[in-house]
Amino acid sequence: MEHPVADIVQRPPRVFSIVLAGGEGKRLWPLTQDRAKPAVPFGGVYRLVDFALSNLVNGEYRRIAVLTQYKSHSLDRHISQTWRLSPQLGNYVTSVPAQMRRGRHWFSGSGDAIYQNFNLLSDEHPDYVIVFGADHIYHMDPRQMVAHHIASGAGVTVAAIRAPRAQAKEFGVIEVDGDRIVAFHEKSSDPPTLADDPESVYASMGNYVFTAKVLIDTLTADADDDTSAHDLGGDIIPTLVGRGEATFYDFQRNIVPGAVEADRGYWRDVGTLDSFYDAHMDLVSVQPMFNFYNLEWPIYSFYGPLPPAKFVFDGDGRRGQALDSIVSPGVIVSGGTVRRSVLSPGVRVGNGALVEGCVLMDGVEVGDGAVVRHAIIDKQVDIPAGMSIGTHPDSDSARYTVSTNGVVVIGKREPLGDRGS
Repeated sequence: MEHPVADIVQRPPRVFSIVLAGGEGKRLWPLTQDRAKPAVPFGGVYRLVDFALSNLVNGEYRRIAVLTQYKSHSLDRHISQTWRLSPQLGNYVTSVPAQMRRGRHWFSGSGDAIYQNFNLLSDEHPDYVIVFGADHIYHMDPRQMVAHHIASGAGVTVAAIRAPRAQAKEFGVIEVDGDRIVAFHEKSSDPPTLADDPESVYASMGNYVFTAKVLIDTLTADADDDTSAHDLGGDIIPTLVGRGEATFYDFQRNIVPGAVEADRGYWRDVGTLDSFYDAHMDLVSVQPMFNFYNLEWPIYSFYGPLPPAKFVFDGDGRRGQALDSIVSPGVIVSGGTVRRSVLSPGVRVGNGALVEGCVLMDGVEVGDGAVVRHAIIDKQVDIPAGMSIGTHPDSDSARYTVSTNGVVVIGKREPLGDRGS
């Protein structure tokens, strides 16, 4: 008996997603003093992990494991509160802590993190595995990258973006011939540049699509190699490149529904205090380089049952206002002025206070007459009335963390006391 319909209709490929969220984030200290890097707040109401998860969920890949390790409580809580997908069709986002399934040791690298969680692949039986990092700011439709990977027949596809040659030492750099990767240079100080631009390289975004069997076989062999660091970028990808099984996906090809040309191809690695700060300043520009307002491709998060923001007083010398800024729910600007800043939920700005070029996280209170400039202030810090931060470089560096570019950073709940101006 013939089955013509069965001949036409094919089972869609099974795709399972893994988000690597175990990073310590040492270069973001003190923001990572008591939380994992992917749990660091960003853009007022989000966490860094929300961007990778939103891209996957918007792309209809809704079986996702988030692998955690360092200081994961805040991250685990955020995922459990925010990322509750309907289980009716088998959809879920779940955090998976290091469980020492394959010996009494923590994850020794990103490849080892997946290897120690092979039970997840056994449960899902995927044809393809998406592996995304958890700490980048970008919009991406992952379906297009998966389609590219399937069409290529490769064992792994690496997403890449053009980056200045001077930044190559911060990334893995790929050398390509057409769509094929011919060499992978991990954080090289002298990488190969592009044929059409000698000042640019193709930088790996830390986003991969693997054919499941290739991933399993390669990680299994790597686990027995005592000379390996068991890292995806440092060991696994170069192995597959050497076998001719790696292709690259140009991020510039990715077209996100609802995007405009101005924000196409935006991607930021916010691994340092300065890059974290600069990415926030991108948001408050008149035409933001990254668009939060694309409702066809939203970034999802949860910030609690907070009331709308409020601005009070409108008199000479006492006017509550925020200019060129992002203001989250629950904020009250009471007779103070805010310029080019991001205010997270529950921030208070007092009478006569000035906040300029700042990132203020949840619950920060700026006292009457205080001045805060060029600063990142973590959660629940009280800035006393009359205090100045970011105005005197010498005294700031003696008291607080100051980034390479002079951004003052104050950690979560750090007591400031009454130090006056």
